[in-house]
Amino acid sequence: MHAGRISRRPAGSARGCRAAQFGLRLRAGEAPVMSSAPRLTGRVVLPGDPGYDDAREVQNARFSRSPRAIVFCQDAQDVVNAIKWATARGAEIRARSGRHSYEGFSVVDDGLVIDVSDLRSVRVDRERGIAVIGAGADLITVYDALWQVGVTLPAGSCPTVGVAGLTLGGGFGLLSRALGLTCDNLLAVEMVTAGGEVVRADAEDNPELLWACQGGGGGNFGIVTSFTFKTHPISDVSIFRISWPWADLERVFEAWQAFAPHADERLTCILKLPAAASGEVSCVGQLLGRGEELRRLIQPLFSSTRGAEPSSASIETMPYLNAVGRFGGLGGDPERWTVHPRQEQASYKNTSAYAYERFGAEAIATLAAGLSSAPTPRCLVQLDSYGGAVGRVAPDATAFPHRRALWSLQYQAYWTAAAEEAECVAWVEGLRRAMLPYVRGAYINYVDAEVEGWLAAYYGPNAARLAAIKARWDPREVFRFARSIPPAPPEAAEVPAGRAAQGGAQDERAAP
Repeated sequence: MHAGRISRRPAGSARGCRAAQFGLRLRAGEAPVMSSAPRLTGRVVLPGDPGYDDAREVQNARFSRSPRAIVFCQDAQDVVNAIKWATARGAEIRARSGRHSYEGFSVVDDGLVIDVSDLRSVRVDRERGIAVIGAGADLITVYDALWQVGVTLPAGSCPTVGVAGLTLGGGFGLLSRALGLTCDNLLAVEMVTAGGEVVRADAEDNPELLWACQGGGGGNFGIVTSFTFKTHPISDVSIFRISWPWADLERVFEAWQAFAPHADERLTCILKLPAAASGEVSCVGQLLGRGEELRRLIQPLFSSTRGAEPSSASIETMPYLNAVGRFGGLGGDPERWTVHPRQEQASYKNTSAYAYERFGAEAIATLAAGLSSAPTPRCLVQLDSYGGAVGRVAPDATAFPHRRALWSLQYQAYWTAAAEEAECVAWVEGLRRAMLPYVRGAYINYVDAEVEGWLAAYYGPNAARLAAIKARWDPREVFRFARSIPPAPPEAAEVPAGRAAQGGAQDERAAP
């Protein structure tokens, strides 16, 4: 990256850290630890340190937890030492990179947070078409570094999301219909296991572990310290935005669902349906191509919304990195970007589902009714079109199972006043349930503690294979949290690829 392009404060803001101290006071009932037990190494933040409150913070302000310690690892050995330190004391472990878990699962009361956000190097081999990326890099760091040599990686649009969590859960973005999910471009990982061993997983060594890292969710099998990705040449792209009056929602939706999942795979169309109080609906997207071609390709979207005249429409061609900034809320001029290691906190509730069939009038009306009753203007539903390269991969070729979906839905509510929280959370949950007859499954990167039958919803027929891999790599559940994959029982630990998961909440239409 060019020096000075992106200004940052030190990741973690761990001022006053006592890195050499590891002998925290014993908790009630905790057995003494042998003096030969490993020390915490790296930048260690403890309760009472000046940087502790900042270090324990996560992006969703709904969640506030107080770890026993937070260690900002500087290399894989720091991760090894942290895992061994925690297991010797029976302390719960949470792996953390970008702090974007929707349910705050990357932090824990009275446990150890192993934070890899200082592992943010990006090394590119242009000739081989690969990049080795530290597990702590956020997306804007990755995009900017790759852009300097004319390549990119298909990933998400939020600039401060960590590449680790995004990849491990799948990773959808504006290039995915053309170049696949982020996990489809993953070639290898370096991981520290539950036993504190550093291993590599690729197509030849530990291939089942690589498979699990391609959509099996973060924090399940070990702590990744680096990723090796396939990269793709990139130059200019064209972006667009079309808005219509909110009253035309149903006609716009009909046109979008007929067009977006089947469009040229270089084109991604996202439909944004905000609360009725916002006054409009919009479609935004990106083409790997020029503006003239984009104008031709999206013409069917205009012609299919007869009687629904756009209130505004724009098409622009620009360097890819400028488009990244535009979609990420940074603005279109990279020289003016100022990015902190993470976004400012926000209070929100998000959840997800997938559409495998076109919506009929009843489904669209249910969606519109929900948006009409939204408690604040900051409620919305976003639909990302799938198809293209995403759908060409078999559902069991990676751990990400939702290959045949036409689009994903994300139900979102944001608030600024504490008094709005209960109503906003209830609205999201109510709309999710109202839409269950028309959708299936859910996306692990949009994790939601309210989803019943969550193993089937998130992993579908791949759940049993993931449980078998968990039993091999973490049978004692060193990496355990509210939505971690449970290990298969010994008699079921050997599961052939593609075997369907048993059970699941079929009344929630959970399985893809």
